Amino acid sequence: YAPTFWSPSFTVKRLLFNVRIAGRLRRGQHDWVVGFDLDGFHYGRRPVAPYVAGIKGVIADELKNERGLVRAMLSIQAAFERLAVRRAQVVVATSRYSRDRIVEAYGIPSTKVVLVPELIDLRGWDLDHAAIPIREADPPAVLTVAHMYPRKNLPVLLRAYARLRADGVAFQGWIVGDGPCRRDWERLRDDLSLGGHVEFLGTLSRRDLADRYRRAAVFCLPSRQEGFGIVFLEAMAHAKPIVAARAAAVPETVSDGEVGILAEPDGPDTFARALATLLADRDLRQRMGEAARRRVEDYRADRVAGMFLERVHGALAGCGLA
Repeated sequence: YAPTFWSPSFTVKRLLFNVRIAGRLRRGQHDWVVGFDLDGFHYGRRPVAPYVAGIKGVIADELKNERGLVRAMLSIQAAFERLAVRRAQVVVATSRYSRDRIVEAYGIPSTKVVLVPELIDLRGWDLDHAAIPIREADPPAVLTVAHMYPRKNLPVLLRAYARLRADGVAFQGWIVGDGPCRRDWERLRDDLSLGGHVEFLGTLSRRDLADRYRRAAVFCLPSRQEGFGIVFLEAMAHAKPIVAARAAAVPETVSDGEVGILAEPDGPDTFARALATLLADRDLRQRMGEAARRRVEDYRADRVAGMFLERVHGALAGCGLA
């Protein structure tokens, strides 16, 4: 979960990689070439096989919430992602929200875009989960997993925690991840006198992360911008009820009232109420967690891979390229 994609060195390396790889592809070697995000922009100039652009996160949309160096690097990447989707014969988006942002930001027709959601390796998580004894935290823990960028909106969660503490709700907050906002958000935690209640854990190994998922009572991420929200699938895989923001693609992934509760992205009070409701009601947590585990089956790797192949093949056939 260590963030690197916004750094200048990573951006330069990624652009150079695209220039190099385009010259290595030969006609007749491939049925399709699939590039993710901006990857493939250079190949798309003179494709030797149909080019498919898979957009995991619409960079032009993500950068709106950023600042400084992160925004500058994402602006450069967005310009090349625009080239990629305009040169591709088919574009794959992970949600209706992302499709609409791609069309709006990059100026392509919506008919060029097919929808295929993100996938999750359920078997891998299940193996990790089974190897870890059940030890639910006491007091109940709220888990957050995020790259720490402004769009993840963690100050709203920290202020919600302050309200829970003022109301005498027993809880502990676990925040996993790293990024440019971490120090500011740790200072905010301390300013809100939450040092004994909220812990920033940094980047964890997959095994340690699975342990936190297993022991947590609730998963919460108040992002104001998500192109899909893979981390919500992780929470569902561990049968955890979710509290999230009613924003961007989140409602497409987290069904309100079924697998979790959606709150207003700028409302610490609404997040505090949602968290208090779940923390106080073990039966509700269990019902929503079980519903989440059923729902995540729709995103199994084999199912989504089959959907990807079927929908891309159909779109290319419609262009006379399959």
